[in-house]
Amino acid sequence: MSTLNADARRIAIVGGGAAGLFAAATALPLGASVTVFEHMPRVGTKLLITGKGRCNVTNNCTPEEFLSNVISNPRFLYSAINAFSPADTVSFFERQGVPLKTERGRRVFPVSDRSADILRALKAAAKDATFVYENVTEILTENGRVTGVRTAARDDFFDSVVLATGGASYPLTGSDGSGYALARAVGHTVTPLSPSLVPMTSPDPVCSQMQGLSLKNIALTIRAGGKKVYEDFGEMLFTHFGVSGPVILSASAHLRGLDFSHVSAEIDLKPALNEHALDARLLSDFSKNANKDFANELAALLPQKMILPFSDRAGIDPHKKVHDITREERRRILRTLKCFSVPLSGFRPLKEAVVTAGGVDVREVSPSTMMSRKVANLYFAGEILDLDAYTGGYNLQIAFSTAYLAARNAASD
Repeated sequence: MSTLNADARRIAIVGGGAAGLFAAATALPLGASVTVFEHMPRVGTKLLITGKGRCNVTNNCTPEEFLSNVISNPRFLYSAINAFSPADTVSFFERQGVPLKTERGRRVFPVSDRSADILRALKAAAKDATFVYENVTEILTENGRVTGVRTAARDDFFDSVVLATGGASYPLTGSDGSGYALARAVGHTVTPLSPSLVPMTSPDPVCSQMQGLSLKNIALTIRAGGKKVYEDFGEMLFTHFGVSGPVILSASAHLRGLDFSHVSAEIDLKPALNEHALDARLLSDFSKNANKDFANELAALLPQKMILPFSDRAGIDPHKKVHDITREERRRILRTLKCFSVPLSGFRPLKEAVVTAGGVDVREVSPSTMMSRKVANLYFAGEILDLDAYTGGYNLQIAFSTAYLAARNAASD
């Protein structure tokens, strides 16, 4: 640890994920003595798997645009996102030697496409903290003020405590919801928890038939009772239970509280072509390959794994010769290419969600400092709070912005 004067603020950070490490990195240059408590064998486990291991670290947008992509309690984040913006996040990591790039949807990733580089940068910035790999079982308080933390081994005393334990998704990474119990024990309300950015289930056997198939550059429309409720463009994945992938995770955040009795995902497999242009292509291809089996002709249009399910959905024998396909059958092919519909029945469990919706009630936390309104010198950062946003780097930015405010204020008198 670095040399500190006797008046240095002693800060305990509970949780060694993105928010906890960034809080440590923020407090240390302010002269604080920082101890990070992590109940997993190592820090940053969940961070390593974010963005399919690539780590979508932020979104290249303005604070105003950022807030428009926050689902729960965006107004609460006004001070935090203006104190530490997406541009500040980019500057921080590039100063730490991690070059970044911006991709579709203004998503920001490390140029290396390695989340390990983001974790390495955070650990380097927090290297002067003391890391204690023990489970915090209680926040110690006296007369309405934090005094320290308790583990199975001992009581440790601190001037401030930052709770950055994450949510309840991906419990095997340490994000197991344990922080909510610590918050409740000192008088905080935890709003109901639910999955956000989560795969969705379907009763349609076509999903398991195409399990593992990833579709790129498709247009997705979600309908509920025939009404359009969401649309997107990008990549999706079929699984044994239903559907997943970026556009599905994004869609899930828009479907909370929805009655799933009449919900469907409509997939446009050829969004670059309108119906007239696609029909012209079908006619041209059919005339060139008149003696082929329909299944073989489809190989030029669709992934192999989709050919038989598609033929079945269009109601055409895959072994039928192309020259025998009728005008009505061609219309069915066209309709199925532009609207491959899959019924949806609900969400996968919270433990499979990217983000937890719900958490510590933000009405009990100061938005300008992240300090508890119930216990002096207790601060909150990251997913433990009732804050969540759409996919695209927004949720990690929430972690960094709230951690910045929490740590900066915890390190001051």
